[in-house]
Amino acid sequence: MRPFVVAANWKMHKGPSEAVGYLKAFLPHAGSLPGRNKIIFFVPAIDLWVVQQALRDTSIGWGAQNCHYERQGAFTGENSPAVIAELLASYTLVGHSERRTLFGETDEALAKKLRALQDVGIEPMLCVGETLNEREAGGTGDVIRRQLREGLKLRDPVKPFLVAYEPVWAIGTGKVAAPAQADEAHRVLREELERIGGRDLAEKTPILYGGSVKPENSGELAAQSEIDGFLVGGASLQAEAFLALARTEKKK
Repeated sequence: MRPFVVAANWKMHKGPSEAVGYLKAFLPHAGSLPGRNKIIFFVPAIDLWVVQQALRDTSIGWGAQNCHYERQGAFTGENSPAVIAELLASYTLVGHSERRTLFGETDEALAKKLRALQDVGIEPMLCVGETLNEREAGGTGDVIRRQLREGLKLRDPVKPFLVAYEPVWAIGTGKVAAPAQADEAHRVLREELERIGGRDLAEKTPILYGGSVKPENSGELAAQSEIDGFLVGGASLQAEAFLALARTEKKK
């Protein structure tokens, strides 16, 4: 059975002291979360060390929001996957829509990042999703299949990864894909995973939904058969709200 993964993406929010304060408020309640749930925090690079210290004796996962595909070199301002691994992070985001649209990251570069993370023992979370224009043109399936296929082109076939479906038009807008819409996109991705790596890969890979997830809509989304968790942006910035999402139970 796949875990139900609830992941926080703090984006460019929270310095080290605020990160520590947040986790001090969150951790006393972590023991009461559903046993099937896996919690992950994706934090700004400046917070990686303090988050490692705060979470080192817990089962909560954490990691970076981005990395370069090279381990070292003349790449000012970038984060090395090897250094992220040295800090003992378990996860890193790859291809969040903000990286694709604001920073021009290509499928080719993202495939290199995903493999570079696997090579240092970090589990990547590959983000895919269509724009509003692409959805209205009926292109959702083609877009997310291509992003998934290209992003996994260089993957190590024996190492795990996660997938997050984030319709670009629903990120930070307050708009949420209808549960049936989200479930259908996840089904498309599950079928593509099977084409890429067989039924075992499709069955064991968690596919998360991201796009204005809140405690008010989490239950209905979690009830969908193909949704294996959430990648949460704005609602993860307050410990109380994210704790409510972390308590979401998978019904099916």
